[in-house]
Amino acid sequence: MSLRERLAAQIAAGGPISVAQYMTACLHDPEFGYYATRPALGEGGDFITAPMVSQMFGELVGVWAASSWELMGRPDELRLVEMGPGDGTLMSDVLRTVRHAAGFLEAADFWLVETSAPLRALQRERLPQDVRWAASLDEVPGGAPLILVANELLDCLPARQFVRTAIGWAEQVVGLDADGELAFGLAPTPAAALLPDAAPGQVYEQSAAQGALGAELGRRVAADGGAALLIDYGRAGPGFGDTLQALRRHEKVDPLATPGEADLTIHADFPAVMAAARGEGAAAAILTQADFLARMGIGARAEALVRAAPNRTAMIGRQLTRLLGADEMGELFKACAIHSPDWTPPAFEDAPKDAPEEGA
Repeated sequence: MSLRERLAAQIAAGGPISVAQYMTACLHDPEFGYYATRPALGEGGDFITAPMVSQMFGELVGVWAASSWELMGRPDELRLVEMGPGDGTLMSDVLRTVRHAAGFLEAADFWLVETSAPLRALQRERLPQDVRWAASLDEVPGGAPLILVANELLDCLPARQFVRTAIGWAEQVVGLDADGELAFGLAPTPAAALLPDAAPGQVYEQSAAQGALGAELGRRVAADGGAALLIDYGRAGPGFGDTLQALRRHEKVDPLATPGEADLTIHADFPAVMAAARGEGAAAAILTQADFLARMGIGARAEALVRAAPNRTAMIGRQLTRLLGADEMGELFKACAIHSPDWTPPAFEDAPKDAPEEGA
């Protein structure tokens, strides 16, 4: 029985399921889930991430981590953590960079929070033996400052969708059509009174999982000190819009067509993540990815790479465009820092603490 068949049988027996439940099954079902069984990253896979676009991305995240440690007063014990580390490219670039900060390697222990067995195997091939793995952040020991990075993690956390109809809010659910195929539909929702006002046709997305992660990170850095850097595509201010999408071989496909066989994502809700972190006593700020990388010195790094290898000038230019371009990753992707309130991480010194309202 395929995942589509199993979901159809579940819905036939118990009724429609939420979009959040559907996302969880598609991504994490132990037998058929995309990340549990067949994640395909890179040019030959289903999608490419910023660390794969250029080494500059991971190097500058490494500079951010080392500089944050310096700003904290060079504590002699530190947890360096990556959540959702993909194939290990980002952590590999980070570790190569932080080695240049005297004393950092001696102070830090290195953790990857990963639930996917296939991705753990890729990470073990790429990374040194002194990296440790955990299935969740609460398995990473506390009691020491935290420097945490997560690139394209929030977008994989499940979200519910609500649609404003002519008579009020309804929840978008996954049910069955007359032919027994998976189909979107609407169901009454007790959450209607808690949702913002909107014009008919608007879609509002709400992710309890994203908010829970923001709260967990807020508690952790408020208690132990440190900072978390979350980079993802999503909105910086409140907004509406249907952002659910499935990617297969770098093309958008019907999210209901092949459950478990495509990467399924939804935009990061940074306002909710930041609010949850602040509620636990942390501070938070946000920039576009382009601003973050520019402030961390990507221009100077690109010039150095060109001087070292002039034959790569055109390729490095293309990489910069991909990472910084307003119609590429530069504006859609945001960089959010969640940190203890007694200091501010690099690049975020004058970053907006409360983002302006914008569309999704």
